Amino acid sequence: MTATGPAATPVGRPWRTLTGRARLLRARAQLPPVAVDATLVTALFVLTAFAVRIDLHDRPWLLVIQAALLLPLMWRRRAPLTVFAAVAVAAFAQWLVDVQLPADIALLIALYTVAAHAGRPLLLLAGAVSEAGVLMASVRWSTEGRFLGAAVSLTAMATAAAVIGTNMRTRRAYLASVEDRAVRLERERDQRAQLAVAEERARIARDMHDIVSHNLSVMIALADAAVFAQYRTPDRTTTAMRQVADSGRQSLTEMRRFLGILRADEPDALRHPIPGIAQLQSLLDQVRTAGLPTRLRLAGDPSHVPTAAQLTVYRLVQEALTNTLKHAPPGTRAEVRVRCSAGTIAIDVTDDGHGRAALDPDPPRGHGIPGMRERTAAYGGTLRAGPLPGGGWRVSAHLDLSTAGTTGTVEIAGAAGTARTGAA
Repeated sequence: MTATGPAATPVGRPWRTLTGRARLLRARAQLPPVAVDATLVTALFVLTAFAVRIDLHDRPWLLVIQAALLLPLMWRRRAPLTVFAAVAVAAFAQWLVDVQLPADIALLIALYTVAAHAGRPLLLLAGAVSEAGVLMASVRWSTEGRFLGAAVSLTAMATAAAVIGTNMRTRRAYLASVEDRAVRLERERDQRAQLAVAEERARIARDMHDIVSHNLSVMIALADAAVFAQYRTPDRTTTAMRQVADSGRQSLTEMRRFLGILRADEPDALRHPIPGIAQLQSLLDQVRTAGLPTRLRLAGDPSHVPTAAQLTVYRLVQEALTNTLKHAPPGTRAEVRVRCSAGTIAIDVTDDGHGRAALDPDPPRGHGIPGMRERTAAYGGTLRAGPLPGGGWRVSAHLDLSTAGTTGTVEIAGAAGTARTGAA
């Protein structure tokens, strides 16, 4: 089959399953964000308390301000702006009592969180509040003549926290878009693989139908003729049965070639090359032997026609004649006209029989005309099938060799079109 890749092979599915399980295990191995933030708050609380342990001995109420600065960070991912506001209020209370604490690092962490998890307007608001705090702290706690240096250094730290948070938000959004794109590409790849499998199945069914239906129709017609002539003309009976055997061998050879198991050194490979325009005469000989007089008219030079297009022409003529052979009354005559020109091929198959009753209320459905339609559409062509005004049936197709692979059209005329659609 033409479908390849991990999505179309048995190996691809286990690999994707293992990959999904690995992602699940990694996700389970990661701590929840609240646990990570709680660990961070605990570590900061211990370290900052140790740094001011002497002041805490004299002023134990500083632990309240320190806790007010650090504890809100446990919920910083859930409500970034609210946590920043709570930390800013605690810092303002600290400024009012004129106390400096190392726990002021909580302001930088809260500002980073707003930049990493909130939008730009909220970041600008938080940045303005931070800058106001920087100026207030520089006015109160900077030494004489060092106001500008203190303000610049604190502003630089706040800016660095905001820039780092913004970069983290951008990176997270980029990774999310990449992951979403990877998921969409994987889904599209699976869909393409499924479409390729479906298309391959349809092609196999169409080709097997053409091979089996035509040869069986010829063999049945020859066998019926042999039974009818066995007492009157035994010689013709022998000839008909030999032709039945030849048709059966040809059918087997075509099926084996189609399934890809025909060996190059097999004798039938030379007797039955890939069907093309050159083999139309042999096809018509088979049909004539089966009891349908048929004439071939070939115009133009088919040497420039690709092998695949020649096979399409052969299958279209084969299917049209098979339908005529199966449904036309005795005495019907058929004519095949193939015209090859630069970039186009025109096929016209007509007969003068009336075929099966066009008014059959419930004709069987088959693969005849739908199969011809699919073959014609592969070359951007048109297919018309329907009864002729004076009686008989006509199938005409036009192939555009320059637009192979585009979608063509099919037209089936009249109620009799339904009757012939069920031909095979």
